[in-house]
Amino acid sequence: MQIIENSKVKEKLYIEKLENGLTIMIIPKKGIQKKYVIWGTNYGSNDSKFIVPGEEQVTEVPKGVAHFLEHKMFEQESGVNSLDTLTALGVEANAYTTNDHTAYLFECTENFYPALDELMDYVQHPYFTDENVEKEKGIIGQEIMMYDDYPEWKVYLNTLEAMYHNHPVKLDITGTIETISHIDKEILYKCYNTFYNPSNMAMVVCGDFEPEQLLQEIKNRLIDKKANGEIKRIYPEEEESIVKEKIEQKMDVSEPLFTIGIKDKIVNEKEKVKKHIAIEILLSIIIGKSSKLYQDLYNEGILFTTPSLDYEFGAGYSHILITGQSKLPEKVYEKFKNTINEIKQKGIDKEEFERTKKTIYGSYVREFNEAGEIARMFLSDFFKVINSFDYLEEIPIINENYVEQILKEVFKEEKMVISVIKK
Repeated sequence: MQIIENSKVKEKLYIEKLENGLTIMIIPKKGIQKKYVIWGTNYGSNDSKFIVPGEEQVTEVPKGVAHFLEHKMFEQESGVNSLDTLTALGVEANAYTTNDHTAYLFECTENFYPALDELMDYVQHPYFTDENVEKEKGIIGQEIMMYDDYPEWKVYLNTLEAMYHNHPVKLDITGTIETISHIDKEILYKCYNTFYNPSNMAMVVCGDFEPEQLLQEIKNRLIDKKANGEIKRIYPEEEESIVKEKIEQKMDVSEPLFTIGIKDKIVNEKEKVKKHIAIEILLSIIIGKSSKLYQDLYNEGILFTTPSLDYEFGAGYSHILITGQSKLPEKVYEKFKNTINEIKQKGIDKEEFERTKKTIYGSYVREFNEAGEIARMFLSDFFKVINSFDYLEEIPIINENYVEQILKEVFKEEKMVISVIKK
């Protein structure tokens, strides 16, 4: 196993790529009670058009298959649901689907290996029938309708709708009632066999383990499956421009919700960690909890709480999202743009830059305190071709000049949108 050590957080990553292509990452933490495992596939809601390894023709499946598959994986031929089995063992189990990956996980203090048996059994043995697929359409249909009534989800989706012309990142991860109506067991098996190949998957385990022993236990539970070739994913061409600057919708909310979005260019492979850190620093300086803008908006009664600040990126997309609640969302948007222009003209205050950088560095270090945070972070970053330790290594060398360059390149008014949910 390759060992990557980070002296800043005194953590070691043991990593091995098996013959079947599966990457296993183990982060041992001596003395902790909690054990956490997450097994993911590099397959998310964006991947509905692709070429299967060994085939020449393009396969296109309905939107929402990745999420549908995640739901169906727990159902076993015996009639038992694996989630119930894991709960009976006293472990907390779950699964989730994102734009880029799907993951199955559990955390526990006891019964780790019996739970690992169940996890590795159900992920490697799908069971789809015409009947259970039809039944699931009703369940997921209800979930779609529930999210349609959820203002926090709609304000987010509407922001993506305002930014993206063609890229599937703008679509709901669950699909629509119309798209899932076209899913059948053959589509599910085809997507499973394509994307749930070990060579497209990774497993991360964090807890008090001896890495070599744990690796052998994982190998013992793997079925004999060979690595397949490269999956060619096909995404539509995306224009750099936004679709429209503003989207407004009325829903049942106590106060208006808003998301300000900034559409970015596709992230340069070599620069993605550095750029991500620079954007985090900038967002904190512009509208973070300690910023002048936030203090002014809060004191004026325009903002109620600190807005959430996010930078999302993946294959063919990247964007910034600032989400909050305000009586006057348009006022927040206007002052946000004014603040950016002021900083562009005056430059970044050196003391504020250093203070913000230290705060963000501290938040990175704290992420290594909790087994679940560590495991989810390493899996998500792995599928973005990032080692999570890279953030700790890159942040000390980032300077004001680079951050000001990113401010000018990314924070452009013509790339900004605002989505508002009003009463």
